[in-house]
Amino acid sequence: MSDLFPHLPEVPSEQTVTVAGPLRYEDVAQDGRLILASLPHFMGLSVFQGLLVKVPAARANAHAGVHGILTRLAIEGGGGPVSVRKPVTASGGYQLAHALGANGEVDRLLLNTWATMSAVIGKTNPPAPPDAGRPIFVGRVYGEHVFTRPFAPRGERKVTAFVPGEWPTVPPERVIWHPAESYLRLPHHAEPLDEGLLPDDVSIVFGLAHTDSNQHVNSLVYPRLFEEAFVRRLAAHGMDPAVLARAVDTAYRKPCFAGDRMRILLRAYRRGERLGAIGVFVPDDTRDAKPHAVVRLET
Repeated sequence: MSDLFPHLPEVPSEQTVTVAGPLRYEDVAQDGRLILASLPHFMGLSVFQGLLVKVPAARANAHAGVHGILTRLAIEGGGGPVSVRKPVTASGGYQLAHALGANGEVDRLLLNTWATMSAVIGKTNPPAPPDAGRPIFVGRVYGEHVFTRPFAPRGERKVTAFVPGEWPTVPPERVIWHPAESYLRLPHHAEPLDEGLLPDDVSIVFGLAHTDSNQHVNSLVYPRLFEEAFVRRLAAHGMDPAVLARAVDTAYRKPCFAGDRMRILLRAYRRGERLGAIGVFVPDDTRDAKPHAVVRLET
């Protein structure tokens, strides 16, 4: 288990759910493990589609224009091999919380969500592997969302109280808010392979294929592009690029949009048997600007 994954809180049983869902062919790497980008789908399938969509208070706030916008996404991959023909079981839950600002008053309302996924050992193509049919851990996901009115005029988007109803106007659970920049640090016992945050060779230009219905670049695009940059950095160091990320933690500060030109700055490291990198997405023409997203990744 990676220490990039946050601690999960305990919540009442009515805030948890277990569902099963299918895999897509592109979700399974050639060695039979699930790629990280495939796993958040199962948190969506369980927590959002299987649970929150049925909560009247969630619907009431959504109808009032109040939505939880993703500010952090941690993904951890598990073992394999698994077959694309067998379903994944996802058990997830959610927590409502608030965070205080510097003045000691409520500054943010948060929705924290998570799911743990399992599947049976198998292979898409024969022969069957040893222990075929035995359930194994294949991954888990954690999402931090800040409630806002994303489609309201600027200056009216901040939310510090829910619509009166089933949920308390301010949820009693208090958490500490960490800005995206606070995650930009090497983990303990990491041996840097780069002197600092160095630019990737590739300039990123976002198109509509990178976006979603929230009118900006989809959250899963950032860790996927970062893993590609990480593989290029390993190759530049003369290291074997045939690796698969097993943990990624992305903090989102400011969205990117179709037409934006960005650059990844990253610093690769070695930590025991793991390889990893920390890095940022910044505008290509102002690389000293505050990052749009901060990413930590390990194999």
